[in-house]
Amino acid sequence: MLDQPLPDMTLTPAPLPPKGLAPLAQSDAFHRALLATGQAPLRLPEQGNMLVTRRRVAPGLTLAMINRARHDEIKHLRQTLRDNGLGRTPVILSPDHPCPNLIEIGALPLISPAAVALLDLTQPVAIRHAALHQKWRNRLTRAQSAGLQVRRQAMPHAPNHWLFTADAAQQRQRGYRSWPTALTLAYAKANKGQAKLFQAFEGSTPIAAILILRHGNSASYHIAHATARGKTLSAHNLLIWEAMAWLASEGCQQLDLGVINTEEAPGLARFKLGTGAQLSQLGGTWLLWPPMGRLLRPIAALDRARMRAPSDAP
Repeated sequence: MLDQPLPDMTLTPAPLPPKGLAPLAQSDAFHRALLATGQAPLRLPEQGNMLVTRRRVAPGLTLAMINRARHDEIKHLRQTLRDNGLGRTPVILSPDHPCPNLIEIGALPLISPAAVALLDLTQPVAIRHAALHQKWRNRLTRAQSAGLQVRRQAMPHAPNHWLFTADAAQQRQRGYRSWPTALTLAYAKANKGQAKLFQAFEGSTPIAAILILRHGNSASYHIAHATARGKTLSAHNLLIWEAMAWLASEGCQQLDLGVINTEEAPGLARFKLGTGAQLSQLGGTWLLWPPMGRLLRPIAALDRARMRAPSDAP
């Protein structure tokens, strides 16, 4: 499988996503989940109701984070932060779109932009099916003919659910960290019916599952796992296809399949892009620390090129 070529990875210029399709990290649903866990996120009305989270990283030092936000009013961002008590707080910015102009307000680029796979659910089912890559479509057909049963339900409040256990083991094995289980359960509790669990069963045995989080007119692919048998039967292809159909029937316009990493997870990248999803470039990761702005600006200017959108490249 890993020796197959990846689908087209070309990044093409794209307009900003519609304001009605907020990413998960900026959604009201995520805000409710944070409140349910005892956190105190901020909203910045002056910046399009931007969501800010905060974390104490050392005694006397709090770090603010703004993840996947639109930055339509960059020139006013520093003033907005001051007006909301963050004038001297280090802020990590991870914009939802390329923002090379953050350099002009003293932000320092830390990590080059990644890309996410976004799946359009507004097209008729025939067009969505035709957009599937051939090998992906073949695996879907195989799964559909395997006699698997797909069940959809709201995510139960069960910290020891097999999907959480399997996902935790996978994180340890692959060396990455995702949401704590407690936050996922808080999301499900605070947003009734918006955390949907899709499971594939062979007989009475679950062999694959995905957890989809709804947020407004969008949804995000959150957790997934397949057993060896589930992989053999391409159960994940079936689950994603069923999830796409259900989301579209519920009026959901877009499914965010998450970051594409072709170096560390080429198989997962291939799977996501095989759905017909399109790549959308994010804005990288930046540090904005207003008291240090003048000192950081010359350093930031050296990295302007790698934070550009494809259409801005020389």
